[in-house]
Amino acid sequence: MSNNDAQFLVQKIRTQYTEKQHTELDELKELDAKVKRPVNVFAYTYGSISAVIMGAGMSLVMTDIGATIGLASAMVPGIAIGVVGLGLALTTYPIYKGILNSRKKKYAGKILSLSEKIMSK
Repeated sequence: MSNNDAQFLVQKIRTQYTEKQHTELDELKELDAKVKRPVNVFAYTYGSISAVIMGAGMSLVMTDIGATIGLASAMVPGIAIGVVGLGLALTTYPIYKGILNSRKKKYAGKILSLSEKIMSK
């Protein structure tokens, strides 16, 4: 290993153990995450639940689970449950956009002023 490679490796390891200074760019990233993270969690959760509901309806229609749970004909309830799940899945994106836009409006002033401050340096 050459001397330059050794120095690079030492420096790389050393930076892992030094404290990072909190900069304005870090604060801007945190604000951006504060806007987007709750909305993404909601969208993934809501979308997953609606997909499971739609899948439950499909399972009732396509398998004999209805007979197992005591339904004489599982076709109508299965279609109804599937359509409800499909409707929920279709509303995921509009709800996501609505919540995201409201959170953007809430934090826009802070983010824009901080970004202007960073860019003017």
